[in-house]
Amino acid sequence: MSEERPSSQSKSWLDKLSTLFSDDPNDRQDLKDILREAAERNVVDSETLSILEGALQVSDMQVRDIMVPRSQMVCIKAEESLKEFLPSIIESAHSRFPVLGEGQDEVLGVLLAKDLLPLILNESREDFNVKDVLRSAAFVPESKRLNILLKEFRATRNHMAIVADEFGGIAGIVTIEDVLEQIVGEIEDEHDQDDDDSFIKELDHNVRMVKALTPIEDFNEHFKTKFDDKEFDTIAGIVIQHFGRVPECDEAITINNWRFKIINGNGRRINLMEVTPIE
Repeated sequence: MSEERPSSQSKSWLDKLSTLFSDDPNDRQDLKDILREAAERNVVDSETLSILEGALQVSDMQVRDIMVPRSQMVCIKAEESLKEFLPSIIESAHSRFPVLGEGQDEVLGVLLAKDLLPLILNESREDFNVKDVLRSAAFVPESKRLNILLKEFRATRNHMAIVADEFGGIAGIVTIEDVLEQIVGEIEDEHDQDDDDSFIKELDHNVRMVKALTPIEDFNEHFKTKFDDKEFDTIAGIVIQHFGRVPECDEAITINNWRFKIINGNGRRINLMEVTPIE
């Protein structure tokens, strides 16, 4: 039986892969083009393509691009009693909390919520001192590349790092989940809510912070607008359609007398937008 010869299309695909892994590889854009061609040929599905592009994107991003800014951090002060800081822990539903010393930029360590569980069986809670259960805090600069940070997280088994600015102060925090979300998309857990309050936050009288995944129906109900939800399910779909592409951070567009400014995104998707009415 004669051996089948590959078609010219197969040769072209194999030639591109051979060139990719040769001693003189193509640039990253060429790699992305090859991956997208692979998706068009159904070699990989769209979800796999998104993950592969996310993995490539991570090496171009820095900690400052995804960190939780200082203003949104939930911190504990070392001098606070258990009774004083426990409500904050319960309300935030986080698992790790920076513990501050005398100054706002003095991080003594990190408190893990699970380290408070033994107190349930301990009747002498008045003697509790948060400093006795602190874990050491990891510090990273704002400029650190995400691929390097992910490697460090894996090596040290840390899940959170304190982000330091150029003056040595606290700029924010970053978690391993923040990094992974740039690759695989938003990771939701049992504490994530799907109601209006979680999708839309009021910053001041006229400005709202809106998640890109906000359903158009919920957006219309909150802002008393009439955006069409027949073609898209989320407000991000409408914004991307008007841009004609996935917008970058700090880009803005006006749609039906509403200004949408991209606050958080990674070039493949948008996560947060600042929405302001145009008078």
